[in-house]
Amino acid sequence: MSDIRANRVAEQMRIEISDIINNKIKDPRIGFLTVTDVEVTGDLQQAKVYFSVLGEEEEREASLLGLNKATGFIRSEIGRRIRLRKVPEISFEYDVAYEYGNHIDALLRNLNE
Repeated sequence: MSDIRANRVAEQMRIEISDIINNKIKDPRIGFLTVTDVEVTGDLQQAKVYFSVLGEEEEREASLLGLNKATGFIRSEIGRRIRLRKVPEISFEYDVAYEYGNHIDALLRNLNE
């Protein structure tokens, strides 16, 4: 039963974090960023936020630095927007699934040639 609640909280957090990053944070280090997924533990104590950035490795690193710097602000905004007894600790990780998918797609296209 707690998995269902954790999934609902994770989805709501993904929506709210995307909105906060796009509309509230004015850090120039954060580029064109998309929040792809949020994983919340069953006890709602920790949340892992996965993101992708349009650009090269330097833009990814700068965006990660900017997000880590704004973690406290994002967490306080989540606390205001979502009614939770305790707001989860947030950590950010770059999502490599998009690059992996592109790599597999390129391999499959090369098989036909």
